Amino acid sequence: MYKLNSYFCGMENIFTDEYFMKKALQEAETAFVKGEIPVGAIIVIDNKVIARSHNLTELLNDVTAHAEMQSITAAANFLGGKYLKDCTLYVTLEPCQMCAGALYWSQISKIVFGARDEQRGFLTLGTKLHPKTLLKQGILAQESADLMKRFFANKRKQ
Repeated sequence: MYKLNSYFCGMENIFTDEYFMKKALQEAETAFVKGEIPVGAIIVIDNKVIARSHNLTELLNDVTAHAEMQSITAAANFLGGKYLKDCTLYVTLEPCQMCAGALYWSQISKIVFGARDEQRGFLTLGTKLHPKTLLKQGILAQESADLMKRFFANKRKQ
């Protein structure tokens, strides 16, 4: 019994911010393939993904159909309530002020994002998050930024 317990106690936690950001990047890749700006998002509670999405603004012809907005709605539906306490959002790009406002009202516990959006990001524009929301940035930022650069380079070629 002792050896079994010590074996499990020594196991590394695979559920890192990088692990979940890779899942958000998969969503961003899906957006890329669909011709959407490649932003992906997932929402996690207790190491379980409860919502996943990517930008759908072109497909839905809706400027509010950002990855974060889609994830907020899906997570709230999953949880059966509008507040996302104890949840973490992983998103490949810094949220815009619209999404930051929605995240404020959702009272999400933590936001982890990849690349900065120096022009339209909520930090640049001074949008506030809920006072209890933790923020972590720069997780797989290069991979997220590279995907965006590739997307816009392809758009310029067309």
